Amino acid sequence: MKRLWIIALVFVLAACGGGGQKANFSDPTDRLEVVSWWVSPSEHPAFEVLLNAFKAANPDVEVTDGTIAGGGGSNVQVALAARLQAGDPPDVWQTFLGSSLRAWVNAHRIVDVSSVYESSGLDRTMPQALLDAATYRVKAWGVPTGSHRGNVLWFSQRVLKEAGVTPPGPGYTMKAFEADLAKVAASGKTALCLGGKDRFTRTELFENTLLGVVGTDGWARIGDDSFDWRGAQLRQALTQFGEIVSRADPEAPGLTWDQAAKKLATGQCAFLSMNDSVYGELVANKAVEGKDFGYVAYPGTSGAYIAIVDTFVVSAEAEDGVNAMKFLETIADPKTSLEFNKLKGSVPIRDDVDVASLPPYQRQASKSLFSDKILLSMTHGEVMSTDFQQALYDAVASYASSKNADGFIDTLQSSIEVPIVGR
Repeated sequence: MKRLWIIALVFVLAACGGGGQKANFSDPTDRLEVVSWWVSPSEHPAFEVLLNAFKAANPDVEVTDGTIAGGGGSNVQVALAARLQAGDPPDVWQTFLGSSLRAWVNAHRIVDVSSVYESSGLDRTMPQALLDAATYRVKAWGVPTGSHRGNVLWFSQRVLKEAGVTPPGPGYTMKAFEADLAKVAASGKTALCLGGKDRFTRTELFENTLLGVVGTDGWARIGDDSFDWRGAQLRQALTQFGEIVSRADPEAPGLTWDQAAKKLATGQCAFLSMNDSVYGELVANKAVEGKDFGYVAYPGTSGAYIAIVDTFVVSAEAEDGVNAMKFLETIADPKTSLEFNKLKGSVPIRDDVDVASLPPYQRQASKSLFSDKILLSMTHGEVMSTDFQQALYDAVASYASSKNADGFIDTLQSSIEVPIVGR
């Protein structure tokens, strides 16, 4: 499926121009269709929290759960492209903040949902960085369900103990991480779990490694297209990434992200770096925080929070537009937000939600969201264009197999039209 979902999306975007429009729905119906990509053992029950909350408030509405499998939403994008071309869009669908959201606005495919922000108080309770990422042309275009932190390193307490490795703590360095991976591997155990069947997982691992090298200032240069993609920092990050991914589970190419998380939960590998969707999977697989698994910020990224923010939007052609807007109001409700995020492993994006009932990891992640430097994700199309996102996927996949830094850079350069500084 290389480049397929991006090509499909670009095809849809090319079909129309302009910008998103103001919601002008007036005729209530008794239907609602919501499309998401949440199918894992922790994700879908969380999604059902949203659907059930809407149904409770709107018992006469028949709700269609349009969930489509595909890690990170790749299959959803293909299906959406086909349905939009056929003039049969779902009422509501899932995307991400930032560049992904703006692409839908520029395609004139979604409606302004600023009224939901105003009525629910989202415009007064979200972190400014996320509010900015949801806003385009002075309007809000999608409602987030919660925020996942991307730069997390998870580890198995049992496997590390059996390998004679001290569990990571605050200030854990890349040098220590590489040494611990080597020690686990030397003990005959699997050092790194990876759900390589879902391409975003390997790219998240690279993204975290790059952040550990360039820091938040370097991330800002990436966002404004002034980062040197041929420079020493990029090559340092690639070298580290190559060393880390060389320790990956031999079964990784056949595993989805949630299957990799299950292997960590059941003590079949030592480390896993992925966003904290993993937390929901660990809990769903009966792993106990502090006993079976632990976590730290990915080496070199303390004080930063890569925010991966699932967001729902309303189609400009929604047949059930009134219900679609009500569904977004349901997402924004503080009580529903808490219940959803507790299952999902993410955290509420409202500062008026009491997170005291959440487990320790989620309380810590919530504190980080509201106190650390928030960064958007390249992997999930938030900080750069969809063309760049797909080029990065291709470049990371190529480097993971070839370990050729020039090949990484050339893949990135040839796949996008933006200049690579230092070319």
